[in-house]
Amino acid sequence: MSAQQNQPPQADDYIAPAPRISVQAFCATVATAANAKAAAADRRLAKAHLSVHMGGIAAAVDAYHKAPTPNVIVIETEPNSDFLAGLDELAGVCDPGTRVVVLGNPGDVAPYRELVRRGVNDYVIGPVQVLDIVRTICSLFSASEAVSVGRLIAVAGAKGGVGASTVAHNVAWTIARDIGLDCVVVDLDLAFGTAGLDYNQDPVQGIANAVFSPERPDTAYMERLLSKCSDHLSLLAAPSTLDQVYDFGADAFDAIFDTMRMTTSCIVLDVPHQWTAWTKRVLIGADDILIVAEPDLANMRNTKNMLSLLKAARPNDRPPLYCLNQVGMPKRPEIEVKEFAKTIETQPIASIPFDCRLFGEAANNGQMIAEVSGRHRTTKTFLRMAHRLTGRPDLAEQRDSFLSPILNKLQGGRRAAG
Repeated sequence: MSAQQNQPPQADDYIAPAPRISVQAFCATVATAANAKAAAADRRLAKAHLSVHMGGIAAAVDAYHKAPTPNVIVIETEPNSDFLAGLDELAGVCDPGTRVVVLGNPGDVAPYRELVRRGVNDYVIGPVQVLDIVRTICSLFSASEAVSVGRLIAVAGAKGGVGASTVAHNVAWTIARDIGLDCVVVDLDLAFGTAGLDYNQDPVQGIANAVFSPERPDTAYMERLLSKCSDHLSLLAAPSTLDQVYDFGADAFDAIFDTMRMTTSCIVLDVPHQWTAWTKRVLIGADDILIVAEPDLANMRNTKNMLSLLKAARPNDRPPLYCLNQVGMPKRPEIEVKEFAKTIETQPIASIPFDCRLFGEAANNGQMIAEVSGRHRTTKTFLRMAHRLTGRPDLAEQRDSFLSPILNKLQGGRRAAG
């Protein structure tokens, strides 16, 4: 059991989604009930069935005298009440295996050992917000079981031809090589995907086999479909032919992603530039989103529209990110980065300069930018993006930032002495 305080979301505050479970919350206040209902709409509880009731622990005890208990019970305590006695009553009607979360008050004086003795799985000090409820329910499962632990990063272009796939493949390669996380690239452009070419792979099987499989894919089956690119990087490639058309329902890839989350730390989704039920679902359901755009009017409009929709659909998540690609192309009129950012109302996480020779050589050789030029500034840009998207701190950058004041002082002293 752990005690949690009400804390604002952090940039690296990753919450793994909950599995298919039933949750019943018994609230003592209207505010907590409203937050619990809002939590039920969060994408990470999409598979959970969360129902909200009033009455606190007394209502819960009364309800379970007549009905079986769900997977999780959430109980809000009332101020100045003897809720330990209520927990004793609840234990008498609670089925084995049911997990109990208590939403407490700052004035509660019950020692943790008494809560543990009564089988409470988590205790959260109120007042609780929507994200506290989401985090608490999800952590009951992700912390102790091999379910839904992998991080989904979706990369999509604001317009066709902006280089979103190139960015996705280089960021994934950097996550695997430099951060050391096991990473899988999923090429979702089944008709014209380029991940196989970019990684110099020609796999016989890939994402099409999984999505058209008549049975739900398990981890062993998914492992057989992966093409190994390096020690930590694998590829679920798109077909290299146009033998069939690809029309999918909104939930076509759900089972694939759920299975991959069980065994892979990071899954980078290369999402094609199209607006369908399934691409929208993929973007909304990802843990982190990166929109790739070029600095022109159409890209600016599309980026703003996409970010606005995704923010509204994911109110409890970190906001989606965007980067600018192919900046500074000769003879092409461009919108300045600061003007682009002013319209979008947020800064890009990166501005990647146009370099046809560097990117062309990498594409033709089936290499990543770092393999062509390890010291190029774009290589460092992809590293910073990889750290930002995975929520892993860049220790080298932090060390440089820590030492820079000292180095500046030393250099200033040398100049004064000279």
